[in-house]
Amino acid sequence: MAKESGRKLIAQNRKARHDYAIEDVYEAGMVLMGTEVKSLRAGRASLVDSYATVRDGEVWLENLHIPEYTEGTWTNHEPRRRRKLLLHREEIAKLVGKTKESGLTLVPLQLYFKDGKVKVEIALARGKRAYDKRQTLAARDAAREIERESGRRSKGRV
Repeated sequence: MAKESGRKLIAQNRKARHDYAIEDVYEAGMVLMGTEVKSLRAGRASLVDSYATVRDGEVWLENLHIPEYTEGTWTNHEPRRRRKLLLHREEIAKLVGKTKESGLTLVPLQLYFKDGKVKVEIALARGKRAYDKRQTLAARDAAREIERESGRRSKGRV
């Protein structure tokens, strides 16, 4: 069997970019069981309500939902178990320091295969307030309207 290459997206947390101001992004590997990988290869996972924590010098991903593998037997995994993330010691030390600050949290953004290995993109993020979310939406709508108008003008429709 040929070795996999490239990047294949499994799941994405779209709400995270809306609810949080992203400050820094890290790529981490995950410790998984065989049935979890098979379930992920089928493209089944949900990052909704998941978050990462730092405990005893290790980073853990909690509430990631990977459904049980349909062909699995008694060796099947628990869908919402805690999963260990693999990061360099320096990155973990930096995350410990940053999460001690008020308002910063670790949020997973994407789950994907990279060269055959499961990776998760976690972000160091600060929660947005309601008015920040409204400002972001207003700015996005204004940019979309500007693009629409410039497209009309370039086509000669005024």
